[in-house]
Amino acid sequence: MRLNRAYCYAITVILLWSTVASAFKITLRYLNVLQMLFYSSITSFIVFSVAIVAFNKVDMLRLYSLRDYMYSALLGFLNPLLYYTVLFKAYSLLPAQIAQSLNYTWPIAIALLSTIILSQRVGLKEIAALLVSFIGVVVVISGARAIEYTAFKYSGVFYALCSAFIWAFYWTLNVRDKRDEILKLFLNFLFGTIYIYAIILLNSIPLAVPFEGLVGAIYIGLFEMGVTFLLWLKALTLSKKAAYVSNLIYVVPFISLLFIRLTVGETISSSTIFGLTLIVSGIIAHKRISK
Repeated sequence: MRLNRAYCYAITVILLWSTVASAFKITLRYLNVLQMLFYSSITSFIVFSVAIVAFNKVDMLRLYSLRDYMYSALLGFLNPLLYYTVLFKAYSLLPAQIAQSLNYTWPIAIALLSTIILSQRVGLKEIAALLVSFIGVVVVISGARAIEYTAFKYSGVFYALCSAFIWAFYWTLNVRDKRDEILKLFLNFLFGTIYIYAIILLNSIPLAVPFEGLVGAIYIGLFEMGVTFLLWLKALTLSKKAAYVSNLIYVVPFISLLFIRLTVGETISSSTIFGLTLIVSGIIAHKRISK
């Protein structure tokens, strides 16, 4: 029964996460990167504020030291500020299918950073699995120009790949932090939203935005950064083995392609599907070999 509930939560999250690449691309028609990030971040901050009140976690904030808050300030700089600024920039320069495929290399980046930062050994089989994923990246990039030439810029490729490594670095630091997950997210978005607002003020970026853009940013804040993380944590809690649920995450980029086709109107290239399949296959193979 618990496992069935876990799968219900996980499938809901997967379907919602599958829509966000389209939401990024559509919302960027109305807002610039920082406007979109500000309104989505403040939406997520409100979500996590409500969550810590609902789950009676507010008093736990008093137990944190100055060092804890400084660590949260660092994590808030990485996510949401740096990660989403770079990611949204990638989406502004690339077709959605390319940006999301390249961003999905974050598990590869985690494997590489774990090798460097955590001094984990890497065997030949693991290297071979990572090479499969890298070949997938090359396939995606090689076929990208044929998809939508006017929307393709190599700087976008750089931003998309950078976003994967920023997320990997954030994940590596966050996994070492044993504090309550919801409180960590609350503090991340508290600091992150402050940073973003300061940048907006310094650059005199207008906060009056079209209604369509505001709705899109709120949607992103709810279903990319906010509610979905709470549901995902619930799914992992209910599952006896987190791997049963977490493995479902690998279908997200493929379902996302369907939403991109239906809502953004991009013609999905066979090179994108083939390259993404290689990327995900390499990630899954690396995960199994590592175990």
